[in-house]
Amino acid sequence: MQYTSKDLMRLAKRYNNSKRPYLLVNPLQGKHLPVSPGASLDMMGGLGEKLAARYPGTRLVVGFAETATAIGAVVASCFGDRCRYLHTTREEGEGVERWVDFQEEHSHATEQKLCGDRLAQWLEETPQVVFVDDELSTGKTLQNIVDQLRRQFPQMEGKKVVAASVLNRLSKEDDARLKAAGIDSCCLQKLPNEDYEKAVGQYQVQPAKNRQGEKGPLAAIEEFVAQGPGHRGEICRSPQEKGFPDPRTGVMAGCYQSACQELAAEVLPWAEGRISGDGRVLVLGTEECMYPALILGKAIEGSGAASLVRCHATTRSPIGISAQDGYPIRSGEKIHSFYEEGRETYLYNLGRYDLAIVVSDGAKDGGKGLVDVARAVCRYGCGTLLYVQLGGKHV
Repeated sequence: MQYTSKDLMRLAKRYNNSKRPYLLVNPLQGKHLPVSPGASLDMMGGLGEKLAARYPGTRLVVGFAETATAIGAVVASCFGDRCRYLHTTREEGEGVERWVDFQEEHSHATEQKLCGDRLAQWLEETPQVVFVDDELSTGKTLQNIVDQLRRQFPQMEGKKVVAASVLNRLSKEDDARLKAAGIDSCCLQKLPNEDYEKAVGQYQVQPAKNRQGEKGPLAAIEEFVAQGPGHRGEICRSPQEKGFPDPRTGVMAGCYQSACQELAAEVLPWAEGRISGDGRVLVLGTEECMYPALILGKAIEGSGAASLVRCHATTRSPIGISAQDGYPIRSGEKIHSFYEEGRETYLYNLGRYDLAIVVSDGAKDGGKGLVDVARAVCRYGCGTLLYVQLGGKHV
């Protein structure tokens, strides 16, 4: 399928970010905006197929957290089951001996890192390394990490480096700088070099609503979170005793995809028993954990058990809210993180659903984040919530 900038881009205003006041929001990405999981995965697959045709033999794909973790997973799968997939992270992780640290200059959360424990071996096994992001604007973040890797890993010598993205708005100067550094670029859609900072100035925005601590219509959720099955929800944990593959430390693309599909197969009958054919279902990922939610969402969508299935994810990005015509972020909730006490995260454009399923590799009981999400979906009339927990080893 051919995609246009109209398909892949909406302009939003970051809330209180002086480094870059605008944000390009992709309505098909499954992050900030609810989307059909099948349509989202198809878009990501379009980029992956293009890359696989242009750079065959690739055995290492690196995704950028948090917005491109699912895109990277899909791209890696397009190179075959034995392609390694690893994404950057802002989480602490466990058992990692070597981190490669770098800066994402324009972001709200600038510090990122990449697990380097097995990078030397994986670099030896691949003719090129494909880095995947949702948007490539100047290429500075990518060059930061490539420079770090070249300094720390002799195995990077002679490797082709590919900067892959859904959207690309590199200027001619930026593109030339990357090429001079030995970095190719490949994208799904090239954007014109427009002044988005000026364009976003037309919008008057408000912050997301902060209802943390409100009892609201779901006072019973505390019992649900603390004790398991409660009046309005159930907890469904990953059935795999050995744990769930972690792309923060590196996975085989085929193993990761299979684990997500197996999880979806386990949860699907449970979900089908709680919705009717005209029901509406939300499958919500958390921060960096997006791909498993999309795979589960697609399974429910393909089963025909619901009339509508939508996926998106909580995010660390503070985005302004506005009801002005053409503005993409119409509502927002500030919620506690599933991963770190005291971290602020957000959930945008929530709608009415009959069943909400939260898929997370954060806190085992969901913590305050699950309480906030449960209250939020209940305010929109949702009566049933499932929490699918993938291990909780990052807290």
